[in-house]
Amino acid sequence: MKMEDQVEVLREVFGESSSDSEDLDPQLNSKQIADPIPSWEEIKKINGLWLCRNFLSPQHQSSLVSSVLKEGWFNEDSHNQAMRFGDLPAWAIELSSSIREAILVGDHVSESIDLVTSNGGTEPCLLPSNLLWREPLFDQLIVNVYHPGEGICAHVDLMRFEDGIAIVSLESSCVMHFTRVEEGGSDINKHGEKHPIPVLLTPGSLVLMSGEARYQWKHEINRKPGFQIWEAQELVQERRISITLRKLCQVD
Repeated sequence: MKMEDQVEVLREVFGESSSDSEDLDPQLNSKQIADPIPSWEEIKKINGLWLCRNFLSPQHQSSLVSSVLKEGWFNEDSHNQAMRFGDLPAWAIELSSSIREAILVGDHVSESIDLVTSNGGTEPCLLPSNLLWREPLFDQLIVNVYHPGEGICAHVDLMRFEDGIAIVSLESSCVMHFTRVEEGGSDINKHGEKHPIPVLLTPGSLVLMSGEARYQWKHEINRKPGFQIWEAQELVQERRISITLRKLCQVD
């Protein structure tokens, strides 16, 4: 299927972008009306790492937080993580569809991000076509609730998951740091120490990791005082919810 045909299919399923909101059916939900046209940012030095800061509108963020909390996973203070495999909640399936749509119709078409597809051609796509069009796109969900000061140590996602991982951030901003797995290939500062690459995750943002970013870079969030600095300013930390979507490897 050609890219223009793929985009047309997605538009028929999910509706036009917010720039065409005046022509939308008034019965469409607030997500379809309010979400902006996705705009993607390439994270320099890390191949396969892309950031969409305006993935979800404030209205969609609020609705998504409500859906997560209504699941009852975090009714007790001691519970801060939930994992689901296989059949995902309806809101997670909708989120997966929104991610695919954002990849296809986002304002990101340029020569600098044309990726080689399996048939040798090129398309303005943020994921290789074999990942973008797999079914389902994701079948594993992990939701984490982080309170001020809480984060996650440096890691590469387990090899039981396929390439192509998406992370959606909600409520509070944070800085995620990336460091190369191979010591010889790391960014080294003048003191001979690894130099992590910071990425600001704002509420409603989406991170995509594939290829090198998924397998050759560790990522972490240290929310202790002094680590959450962006543009020389300490971030105000409140509760943060992250939604990670992945695909389990098939077992022969």
